[in-house]
Order: sequence, then structure tokens, then C-alpha cells
Amino acid sequence: MLQFGRWWQSAVVGGKLQNLLLNVQELVLDNCRSGEGKIEGITEEFSNLELLSLINVGLTSVADVPKLDKLKKLELSDNRISGGLEVLAERLVNLTHLNLSGNKFKDISTLEPLKKLPQLKSLDLFNCEVTNLADYRESIFKLLPQLTYLDGYDIDDCEASDSDGEGDGVEDEDEEGLEGESEDFDEEEEEDEEDVVAEEEDSADDSADEEEGEVNGDLDSEDEEDEDDDDDDEDSSPAKGEKRKRDPEDEEEDEDD
Repeated sequence: MLQFGRWWQSAVVGGKLQNLLLNVQELVLDNCRSGEGKIEGITEEFSNLELLSLINVGLTSVADVPKLDKLKKLELSDNRISGGLEVLAERLVNLTHLNLSGNKFKDISTLEPLKKLPQLKSLDLFNCEVTNLADYRESIFKLLPQLTYLDGYDIDDCEASDSDGEGDGVEDEDEEGLEGESEDFDEEEEEDEEDVVAEEEDSADDSADEEEGEVNGDLDSEDEEDEDDDDDDEDSSPAKGEKRKRDPEDEEEDEDD
């Protein structure tokens, strides 16, 4: 198992360590082991760090947490921490999400230092003995009025949404990027639908023109046929003012009479 205080030696091979630390916004060291139950290897050089996860690393104290002004989410679940939260209020002034579930907090009083974290919106204390106290939720919301969610639920027992339950910063930027891509995709779909409708309308107009042309053609053909019939009739009848020639049979009949 990776030694907690030497994690960065495995992460860096050559290059400038300081530049690397400045670019880190999320740091997850879950299940690494802390030799003395303290935070090791994390310094103020992580000045842009927004999320720090130290789940199940054997911590008994947070006294050595560095000053991280941009840190918003701190995961400390499944450790053996029982107090000493004053340092969080002093060094993590912009903290919004704190997970202390699975630790050794027994009394409400041990959580009083969190009153000095004005941005704190979400606090998790699952599987801590303090949750067994009578009026636990009411007492915590009274102690920490800035809280919106306690153990994933607000004061009216409404569950936190995924966006409210997660940290701000990098994750929010990713969500905004996805929303932007979704909007672009929707716009493309609308444009495609408009093109299809326009093509269908053009096709319908062409079909109508063809049908009209066929009808006109049929009518013209019928008119021509009628004209031809009229011409035939005129050719078969004697011209006006011309005497009808007598057939020989008619002349014989006249002689007999």
C-alpha cells in the first residue's frame, strides 16, 4: 500500500514539482496510509486545490492541514478523528462541503468550531456516535445556521440533488460544458428539422407544378382533338354557295319519270 507521506514521489518522475502542484485542482489519496495519523505531504503549494479526498487513510488529527484558500470540498470519512476542527475554520476559509462520516465524534460541542466556516453548506456525519443523540438534526441546524444539508437532507428532510450534494468548481465547469454541448446539439437538430421541412415543401411544390402541367397538357390535347374533328366535319360538307352535284342515278330516275 502506498505510504501516505510519499505519494507525490510516485506521481512525479523528473520535471518541476512546484509547477505540477500549482496545476492540481483535485487530489484523491483514498486508502493511502498515514504513518502517525497526521496529514503528510500536502502543503500550501497546492494553492489551486479545490477538492481533497483523504478517505480511510488512518487520520486521528487534522492539525497539519495546510492553508488552502481555494479548497471547497474536503472528504475525511472513515478515519479516527474525534475533534480539533478549529484548524479547519482557520485554514480552509472557503470550505463548502465537509464529510466527516465514519469518525469518532460523540458530542455536539466538538462541532462548534465549524460555526466559523461561513460558506459551509453541506456536512456529513453518517456513522458517527453524535448522530444517536436526541434531537441531533435540530441541534446541528441550530448550531450551524449556514448549513443547507446535513447528511444529504435539508432542514425539511428534502434530499439534496446531485448538483447540490457535489462540490463546486471543476465539476460545475464540466456540467456547464455538457449543457453547452447539449444546447448546440439541440440547435443542430432544430436546423436539420427545418431543412427537412423546407425540402418537403419544395418537393410538394414541384409535385403540384407537375400535376398542373399534366392537367394543362391533357386539356390542350383535348382542345386539339376537338379542333381536328371540326376540321374533318368541314371538309366532308359542301362549301357554302356550291351546288351539289347530281349523281347519275338521280338523273336516270328523272328520265324515267
